[in-house]
Amino acid sequence: MVLKEATILVIDDDADVLTALRLLLKPLVKSVVTEKNPSNINAQIERTGFDVIILDMNFNGLVNTGNEGIFWLNEIRNERPETAVILMTAYADIDLAIRGLKEGASDFLMKPWKNEKVIETITTILEKKKSKTTQKKHLNSSVDIIGESDVMEDVFVKLKKVAPTDANVLVLGENGTGKDLIARALHDNSKRKNKPFVKVDVGALTSTLFESELFGYKKGAFTDAREDRKGRFEAANGGTLFLDEIGNISLGQQVRLLTVLQNRQVTPLGSNESIPVDIRLICATNIDPSVLADEKKFRKDLIYRINTVDIIVPPLRERGKDITELSRHFVSLYAEKYNKTPFTFDPGFISKLKKHDFPGNVRELQYVLERAVIMTDGSVLKPEDLVFSSIERSATKSTSATSLNLDDIEKNAILTVLEKNKGNVSKSAKELGITRAALYRRLDKYEL
Repeated sequence: MVLKEATILVIDDDADVLTALRLLLKPLVKSVVTEKNPSNINAQIERTGFDVIILDMNFNGLVNTGNEGIFWLNEIRNERPETAVILMTAYADIDLAIRGLKEGASDFLMKPWKNEKVIETITTILEKKKSKTTQKKHLNSSVDIIGESDVMEDVFVKLKKVAPTDANVLVLGENGTGKDLIARALHDNSKRKNKPFVKVDVGALTSTLFESELFGYKKGAFTDAREDRKGRFEAANGGTLFLDEIGNISLGQQVRLLTVLQNRQVTPLGSNESIPVDIRLICATNIDPSVLADEKKFRKDLIYRINTVDIIVPPLRERGKDITELSRHFVSLYAEKYNKTPFTFDPGFISKLKKHDFPGNVRELQYVLERAVIMTDGSVLKPEDLVFSSIERSATKSTSATSLNLDDIEKNAILTVLEKNKGNVSKSAKELGITRAALYRRLDKYEL
């Protein structure tokens, strides 16, 4: 979407601000609507599907929330999550603007603004929206992969490039990140999409079951073999074979798997005849890549076979604003499942979610929200409706403490200082030995 095709809503209780922005933007965009009363936001967005909303952070006490801008931001996000929101704030409210970014705003503008900065900010947001829309139009899948964060955009780009090929793919990521969804999307966007997609959790197979499940068997091959049975390789012939938890198979199983991949044929148990197979192989594991590189635990020749390309699925704690979109998706899903009326979110609801580490990733978020929908009596989900499972134990802090990655070290230093100073950006920047502007750039970089 280019600037001249955009529809923009400006909300501010200062008539001079509205006039200035209307005069600036009117020659450049398709339409500009101005509104003094934020209580009319819902009526305005119901009449017009705005591409961008420019929202002031402070009004004259129209709602008693402690901060009107955050309240109205959440109202917009509840009604039109796809609409980009730019916050306007004075210098003194910069901390609130940073909080607004965490709540889902696309960017913020300082008052007094520079006209070039306003146009640049809107243009950048529109170009980013267009890029994401184009990217997703080229991805078709029977499963819904939700994500607009930068780290997920990287996944989408790689997925789009790799899916049409027959390259073997290794999907890496923590438990609960959605590796199986990536595998399915790879198949659905490949030339084999009309052929079988067969999934096997190889990490759960014993040595005997490993061979019979993957390679099949002939009648009489063992005591309970009462008839011939195709293995998963043969069942996936022409399509895609997805081997989940590949990092948990033994060295002996690795040898048998490597032989099949090299020869592209399987020999069922109880048979001397080999059967040719044509499959596209996708594997997944939550094992750290450094473990896979240890030849005492995993054969390098097998790694080369299964890892033509790797796709790393990021943990939920690194996906920033995706938490908001995923939450809306799951809440809507469970509201329908349990015959509940549609829910809206209290401003603190998403904030509490974003402060949680989510060691169980998307799967944990899903279960937390299902419980909240079941247990809540009203139609507004509040922070107290969120109960995080004591079963999940976050390994994030211990992992990051030993990480030598510079980005990890910097991110954790920022988190530690911000927590110590209760979110005060000025104090945190001073303690870190950097300027406020430098800290803001890092907050944006790490989506904190």
